[in-house]
This record gives sequence, structure tokens and C-alpha cells, in this order.
Amino acid sequence: MTIVRAQSNQRMSQSVSHAGVVYTAGQVAEGDTVTEQTKAILNQIDALLAETGSSRDKLLNATIWLCSMDDFAEMNRVWDAWIDGKEPPARACVESPRLAQAKFRVEIQVIAAQNV
Repeated sequence: MTIVRAQSNQRMSQSVSHAGVVYTAGQVAEGDTVTEQTKAILNQIDALLAETGSSRDKLLNATIWLCSMDDFAEMNRVWDAWIDGKEPPARACVESPRLAQAKFRVEIQVIAAQNV
């Protein structure tokens, strides 16, 4: 079976597709607030999914990292507006005291089915 890697460098790919499933790398974005970062991340995820022949309505799983669970409600307001509440993916949200850079407060990674 074919494995397709997109937006790759020597360290990682932003997405990898295989057997009708797309896996994204953890996405981060700049912004002054958790709301701004979450909106920007979800826009990046929309673009990655579109590039790989998928979309948010095909989400299977999401993992969300927050630097503080105190930001859980703020992140969820953005997430809930973005996601289809009738068919949501499986999801985990965990606190990680440190992401790749201090300016990042949210990171999101998803797995989605591709349009077949």
C-alpha cells in the first residue's frame, strides 16, 4: 500500500496518509490567547485535511495538549464551534506543562478518514 507524506522535512511530515486514513502532526500556532491559537490551529488542520482529501466531518480522533487545564473551557468554546457535535471524533485532552516553545499554549493532532 502507498504511504503519502505531505509538507515534509528531514524531521517530520505535517501529514501522512495510508490505507484511507490521514494522520496529522501536532499543530501549533501563534496568538496572544488560547482562543486565537486554537482558531489558527483548527484553520491549519482544515487546510491539511483538504490537501489530503479529507475534512473535519471525517475526523476519527483528536488529541489536544494544553499547557494548563485552566484553559480547557476557552479552548472548548472554539472547538465546539468548529466540530460537528452530532458526529464528534474520539478525543483526549491532556495538560502538558511545556510545549515546543513557551509561546505555544495549545497543540492539536488529528486522525481522519479520507474521502474514498
